[in-house]
Amino acid sequence: MKEEFADAEVFIRELREEDYGALVALWREGGLPYRPQGRDGREALARQLKEDTAVYLVAEAGGTFVGAVLGSHDGHKGWINRLVVHPDYSRRNVGAMLVADVERRLAARGIGIFACLVEDWNEGSKAFFEKIGYKPFRGVSYFTKRKSDDV
Repeated sequence: MKEEFADAEVFIRELREEDYGALVALWREGGLPYRPQGRDGREALARQLKEDTAVYLVAEAGGTFVGAVLGSHDGHKGWINRLVVHPDYSRRNVGAMLVADVERRLAARGIGIFACLVEDWNEGSKAFFEKIGYKPFRGVSYFTKRKSDDV
């Protein structure tokens, strides 16, 4: 997929192992938490990329990452994870393009339900997902168990 902006053309492609440094830089620029000792470590990401359940995409403009999303599925439900857009490309449809591409790729694998988890404080993300057709699902509490806070 691509979309033209006044200043650069945006292309979406699959994330590759060699993109790790640029992805981490984008997460930092976009204000996403980064846990290198756990799920966000280089080895963890390399392992995840090899899994058939991963749909990890980046958006590039002028050779620079301007967005990324880590999509996955459990065989029943597709998950939108770690969506980030560079602040300079905010409100330029990059996030919507990334989510639409993940949904399309997951639908091709037979997935028909898509979900994301958004923290209560993150009003911007909640508004974004509602704008692109996601509806809040009330009545569910999210629980997690971690080996440590770093994972």
